[in-house]
Amino acid sequence: MPTPLGRDDVVLITGASAGIGEALAMQLAARGCRLVLAARGEDALEAVAEACRQRGAEALAVPTDVADEAQCRAFVEAAVERWGRVDALVNNAGISMWARFDEMDSLEPLRRIMDVNYFGAVACTHAALPHLKAARGRIVNVASLTGKTGVPTRTGYAASKHAMAGFFDSLRIELVDSGVTVTTAFPGFVATGVRRHAYGADGAPLGESPVRENEVMTADECARLVLRAADRRKREVVMTARGKLGQWAKLVAPGLVDRLAARAIERGK
Repeated sequence: MPTPLGRDDVVLITGASAGIGEALAMQLAARGCRLVLAARGEDALEAVAEACRQRGAEALAVPTDVADEAQCRAFVEAAVERWGRVDALVNNAGISMWARFDEMDSLEPLRRIMDVNYFGAVACTHAALPHLKAARGRIVNVASLTGKTGVPTRTGYAASKHAMAGFFDSLRIELVDSGVTVTTAFPGFVATGVRRHAYGADGAPLGESPVRENEVMTADECARLVLRAADRRKREVVMTARGKLGQWAKLVAPGLVDRLAARAIERGK
């Protein structure tokens, strides 16, 4: 049985200033992990790092825009300079959208989404991989059910998560003899508030969430399921019964899955 992440393991988390990333940091802090946290918002990121320290963990905040490859390298280098190794990388940073493609004023939001969600994970992984190989460590990716099936109003987001899933499936095979394992999580709707910052049709943040945040999975529960899969070095985890049913139904009744996806967006849960 694989050894769970625990005391003194060096864990890097992107998108750690809020939502799932913050919840992951809090839960790993309780285990005594050494945390290196990345996000763009310096004040919010430092607040999470301080909360981790109050739980007895060592935590380093490294303000990072994962869309910038040089900043991704600096993020990893900060971890290695501080603790000399990397035991796990959690690619969690992401941005979203909520707009029909035929109503979008510009394609720039789709480029930004791909830069953050896909290329950001790729760049952080590339920088960390030599150290992960040395530690026989873990790569953990927070994707989305939209990485499994298309969803209306999320074209660019779904594309980025499909790209993420395909890349890390391929990388897993390349690393099979290295001791490094790859785990990808596919949550459904999670109450993170991230959708307030999602791109609308005009390219501006929505300002409010179209999802019934009080009726969907909490960030804490999502983080718990991500870490359980990471501890076990599982290939992937689909977190909801609807998601699991959808994977089976897509093989035998793909039209039904399309209708269910459209209904989920309409209901916001």
